[in-house]
Amino acid sequence: MALEKSEDIKDARLALEIASEQVSESKSSLFPSIDASAAYSRNLAIASNFLPAIIFDPSADPSELIPVQFGSDNIWQSNINVEQSLFNPTILGGLQAASRFRDIEREGVRGRIQSVVTRVRLIYYGLLLAQEQVRLVSNSLERLEKSLNETRALREVGLATDYDVLRLEVELANLEPSFLQAKSSVMELKRDLAIELVIEQSEELMVTGSLAEISLDNVESNSAANREILELSYWSLETEVLPESLLSTAQEERPDLRALEQSEGLRSAELRMERSRYLPEIVLFGSYGVTAQQNGSPDFFADPKLRAFSQQAGLRVTWPLFSGFSKDARIDQKQAALRQVRAQGRLARARADAEIRTVWNRLQEAKLRAGGQQKAVQQAGRGFEIVSAEYREGMMGPLELTDAEVALRQSEFNYAGAVYDFLVAQANLDLAVGKVPMVDSDSQNELLR
Repeated sequence: MALEKSEDIKDARLALEIASEQVSESKSSLFPSIDASAAYSRNLAIASNFLPAIIFDPSADPSELIPVQFGSDNIWQSNINVEQSLFNPTILGGLQAASRFRDIEREGVRGRIQSVVTRVRLIYYGLLLAQEQVRLVSNSLERLEKSLNETRALREVGLATDYDVLRLEVELANLEPSFLQAKSSVMELKRDLAIELVIEQSEELMVTGSLAEISLDNVESNSAANREILELSYWSLETEVLPESLLSTAQEERPDLRALEQSEGLRSAELRMERSRYLPEIVLFGSYGVTAQQNGSPDFFADPKLRAFSQQAGLRVTWPLFSGFSKDARIDQKQAALRQVRAQGRLARARADAEIRTVWNRLQEAKLRAGGQQKAVQQAGRGFEIVSAEYREGMMGPLELTDAEVALRQSEFNYAGAVYDFLVAQANLDLAVGKVPMVDSDSQNELLR
């Protein structure tokens, strides 16, 4: 749903569309440019030039001047100009730079999609943990209410004191705010998830899965929904991988590292383009024009006898010789930018290595912790059953019962938290390596187009 509706992804795709159109724009320089123009002017007062009168009258005084008007009342002009670049070294450099920029934007789209998918996964896992908290607190409330009723009954027959009842009532009252807080956390995460999925009614949003029922030791023993949660990763429990192989994959797959490689190519193309400005530009040009003049009322292009035609064709060579050292300065700028992006690439690769190793350690730690907590849940459950039975027999007090209930609730939540930490580390590892489910697969390649 997020892949189809996310505004974040739409924004990234529009940026890629702009870059693609910029590539098309740069290609236009390879084609000839054709311009057509037409103009009409009306001489309200025809300008006069002064010529020696002797030109028209040989007997006139050589110093005498007479005004002569050139032009007509109406003037029409039309021209067609064609230019074709035969050699322009900056055009090829511009094409390469635009293509590199488009590739960078494509990696940006891929990175944004990966971020959206990972963000949805993390919110979803957080929602499962919050729902688990609601369930556990609700179970605790039920157990305490049952124990409170039993204690009140024991007080009636003299086997419990008012303090025993009061203690359970206080524990019950202290637990009710935690229940409200857990429910509030669920609604908050539902709103966050609804924003990512572009859903208006977040209250009606329901998610499947249960962290408490997920088994990390035996994937096949899980329900279909829980098994799907565990398998939503390239690095599942059954995948034999080493951190070194993940590091190698990240060098090839991470969008930010690939974008930096494309940025290095972009800076190299810009450097070549600046150096090529020392070379000449050769342009083939041609023009065709028609001019007409007429006195009196306007008559478009007038009499054919009053039209004049012009045709030109030629070759223009422009060779820049000196521009005040500006070219050298731009070349130095591009060289510095190239060295800068290379330094950024080395730093990004080092940070990616550290990130992957950190997330890998968290994944392994969460898996081991979940295994230990699963045993703790079983022991705490057995302990609560024993204390409850002995409490009903009058062999245990309410303090021991409360402690056993708190230990059971805490161990259950700790196990759910360990599973949550494993799933979060799994999602972060996918993102850190650069291979995110539903994004980096053959069936989803159209997302990047």
